[in-house]
Amino acid sequence: MSGHSKWATIRRKKEKLDSARGKMFSSLIKEITIAARTDGGDQIGNPRLRTAIENAKAANMPASNIERAIKKGTGDLPGVTYEEITYEAYGPGGTALLIEVFTDNRNRTINEIRHLLGKNGGNMGEAGSVGWMFNRQALITIPAEGVDEDELLMACLNTGADDIKLEEDYFQICAPPEKLEDIRSAVVEAGFHVESGEVAKVPQTEVPVDGTQAKQLLRLMEALEDHDDVQKVWSNFDIPEEMLEDE
Repeated sequence: MSGHSKWATIRRKKEKLDSARGKMFSSLIKEITIAARTDGGDQIGNPRLRTAIENAKAANMPASNIERAIKKGTGDLPGVTYEEITYEAYGPGGTALLIEVFTDNRNRTINEIRHLLGKNGGNMGEAGSVGWMFNRQALITIPAEGVDEDELLMACLNTGADDIKLEEDYFQICAPPEKLEDIRSAVVEAGFHVESGEVAKVPQTEVPVDGTQAKQLLRLMEALEDHDDVQKVWSNFDIPEEMLEDE
């Protein structure tokens, strides 16, 4: 099963656990804060902020938390200044990793990421070493329960969507990055529940990984995503379905 789709499914299951809820909220707040700092606190003129707010609402984040994060980003409230960095790395089996972080201490974060990589069979790469292996793509996730695929297809007509596919118990709409908000708005107006929308890093090709290396890679992915500064981890692994049954 491919890394960009299967790992997203694993992550969604993980985020539903109470123990992961605090990390999920923290990540969403950081994204809102950085989006507001970068392009202002007006959702109409800031698509990235609008997407972050919609994802926060889908996760049932209180409106007061969202508003506070926006104000911290615009400087109307004091707050931590985060730096947005993407590290490129290699995992077990020659897999490629893109590790997106928001940090208030670059030196601390990179040292901790290096430690996690080294402990789990990976190593840091140079800038540009693996980024070229991934394409940016808008991904919108809709729970499949009770959804008629034909009706969903109709809702996506003329929105610029490239593909709609069923990944386990979710429909995933793929589209060019600039179409993310147009498609989200169209499917919401049609009455569908959007669980998440994001601009993903999708691998151009995938690397088969099995056995001990696959287990080690999954431990590495878990450790990285559990790190407080890590927002997302993208990879190009292809792991046999049976090895993921217990995830």
